Amino acid sequence: MSFPTSKKFLAATALVLTAAVTTACSGSGSGGAAGDASAGGKVTIRWSTWGSAEDVALYKGFNDDFMKRHPNIELKMETVPKYEDYHPKLLTQLTSKTAPDVFFVGDDNVGKFVAAGVLAPLDDKLAGPDSKSKPEDFFDGIYGGARKDGQIYGVPNDTNPEVLWYGKKALKDAGITEDPAELNAAGKWTMAKYLEMNAKLKAAGKAGSIFWNWYGSTYSVIGGFGGKVWDGGRFVATTDPKSREALETLAKGYADKTFLSADVLPASNGASTQLLKGTAGFYAGGRWMIDALRKGGDLPNYDIVPFPSETGQPMPGAVAASYLALNKDSAHPKEAFTFLTEFVSKEGQLLRLKGGGAVPSIKGAEQVVLADNYPAHAQTFLDVRDTGFANYPEEVAVPGLTKDINDHLLKIWTGKTPFEQGMTELQSLVDGKIG
Repeated sequence: MSFPTSKKFLAATALVLTAAVTTACSGSGSGGAAGDASAGGKVTIRWSTWGSAEDVALYKGFNDDFMKRHPNIELKMETVPKYEDYHPKLLTQLTSKTAPDVFFVGDDNVGKFVAAGVLAPLDDKLAGPDSKSKPEDFFDGIYGGARKDGQIYGVPNDTNPEVLWYGKKALKDAGITEDPAELNAAGKWTMAKYLEMNAKLKAAGKAGSIFWNWYGSTYSVIGGFGGKVWDGGRFVATTDPKSREALETLAKGYADKTFLSADVLPASNGASTQLLKGTAGFYAGGRWMIDALRKGGDLPNYDIVPFPSETGQPMPGAVAASYLALNKDSAHPKEAFTFLTEFVSKEGQLLRLKGGGAVPSIKGAEQVVLADNYPAHAQTFLDVRDTGFANYPEEVAVPGLTKDINDHLLKIWTGKTPFEQGMTELQSLVDGKIG
């Protein structure tokens, strides 16, 4: 998923790294015969992911359960702690024909893997009798760049819808008497109302909102103004009047500290800390925030609301996703697909995501989100997922484009590049990348 790296993909412990090296050495290459050499004639299926120690622990539980049910399949999990290191390594493995049979791909990278022709098409397998996860079991918008020309090349394994967390006490201290979630339920949660609240928070000496510099926040604000990012294969965020107004509002808000960029905050006073201390009213993020609030917050003080729309009516929101894909050159495609379909199935997600900070990607596993009745409007996570979108296929199909856009926007947010100049340069950058 293209979550902000510094928040989503925490560095794993040395123990996890050691385990990754061990499993990588004991597994077999996708095309090699060693996959059949395990004791008892078992087939070895290698699969790879990135993630923190907590993520890996949840995956291990699934692995153990899977191997009990499939004694003919031995799983070898290979982990890379840092997201930024993961995809370059995987590309190298695919080029040298040593890649795992099944692997995670982030939503900001999946397009180039699809274009490279290294992923097995999955439609027939997903629709077949051995599938535990049919194509229609997943919400259309979250396939993103994993689907091309009507063909599915990766299945969303879980999601994290981008919402706005807010502190009720911080809003009250700023003289704000209306509750954002209640306004949303009444169809009155508009961008104008949200900006009015941000202005009151700023006047009270607080930050209005904290955003990570990634497409989830930026494109949600653009959508809230009624703007477009891509239209007919063209990047129009700098030219569409409403989109440009949204970007200029962000730039001005960053300049006067109404908005803060989580990417450049000091570790001692980061985004989560400021929400917990009440020095910021809103913080854009996913379900992963619950863990931080449980450790240091007054839980009833916090709730969530979708990004506001121009009219107050619900709009499609950004959903971070990652995908499980099947190596086209796997020596054991049947067993590899068995693992893939069970991993992303309803039962698999209920097992993997229990106690975690993600939102299931499949229909029917909603109890993961709703079981604890927290936050009060936890249903919002599901509402945004059901109608939301993963990063635009046009964007993720171009290697490195999302990162280039984010890097350029950060120069504007931090005042290193003037707004008008920044818009001209951003359009030139995207046009040059797409050809």
